[in-house]
Amino acid sequence: MTLISPLENVIKKGFFGNYENKNDLTKIKEIKKLSIFQVVQHKNSSIQVNDINFDSVKIPNEPLNVTSDGEIRILWSGPKNWLLVSKMNIIKDKIYKIFNENDFAVTDLSHSKAVIELDGKYSKEILKKGCPYNFNELKKDMCINSIFNGINITIDMISENPQQIRLFALRSFGESFYHSITDASLEFGYEAK
Repeated sequence: MTLISPLENVIKKGFFGNYENKNDLTKIKEIKKLSIFQVVQHKNSSIQVNDINFDSVKIPNEPLNVTSDGEIRILWSGPKNWLLVSKMNIIKDKIYKIFNENDFAVTDLSHSKAVIELDGKYSKEILKKGCPYNFNELKKDMCINSIFNGINITIDMISENPQQIRLFALRSFGESFYHSITDASLEFGYEAK
């Protein structure tokens, strides 16, 4: 079975909004073929997550933190709850080896998410238009769960200079979410890739 992107028939490539005579346009693109796994530690588990390494990456145990080695990003999603995100296809086997079913519940969310990436100096300004979070506090390797125009999203700050932010929404809201993000971007101008 071939995976069909949630935004396959939605994204129109090109320049939009107030883009004329600007060199600093925000780039908006869908990120495809990501492995996304939710890992939740059972309440009765006695394993200390500080002792667990995924390859060389520690599991973040502090709120809003992300750990990464460039290949995999581990996002803190809540107490004893993480998202593991990677472009590697072999991540699935590793996850099930490291996180045993007696201590963790592992769910493959790879096909249930629409993932959009904003890249440019206005990325935070775009998100401020639909999200109640104070984006002045968002720094590199931080993540939050919030809403954007009523749609539940996870926000992952990958880089600060330039601002590179990855946004995760449920696949069923993908089209509405994309339209909300691009509408908020019109003021600054954007390039859809």
